[in-house]
Amino acid sequence: MNWEVLFWKFVKFGVVGFSGLFVDFGITYLVKEVMKGHKYLANSLGFICAATSNYFLNRIWTFESQNEQIGVEYFKFFGVAVIGLLFSNAIIWVLHEKVKMNFYVAKIIAIGVVVVWNFFANLIFTFK
Repeated sequence: MNWEVLFWKFVKFGVVGFSGLFVDFGITYLVKEVMKGHKYLANSLGFICAATSNYFLNRIWTFESQNEQIGVEYFKFFGVAVIGLLFSNAIIWVLHEKVKMNFYVAKIIAIGVVVVWNFFANLIFTFK
């Protein structure tokens, strides 16, 4: 794969991820602030909902997958996302609990780190 193709896939992945950001933050806010749920449960639910919507958008648009085994592909994508979730929660825990950074600022930083992991893991593993 040449660098130009890789670049445009990453841009598409970023656009899809940005749409997932609204899903993620919306669910996180709803569970944490409106429903008064635990902040890490809220973060996890937001991340899982965003990962699911991102799978379908990335399958169709970013990676243009023709894989007929959608269930297998989805669980690979979801597995990558779960590892990303662990990274996300660890980063948020360190930045929010130890460094005393605002929860949502820590979440933005975590998203930045996790998007790089998710892109390359999905490129190499899920949509190869």
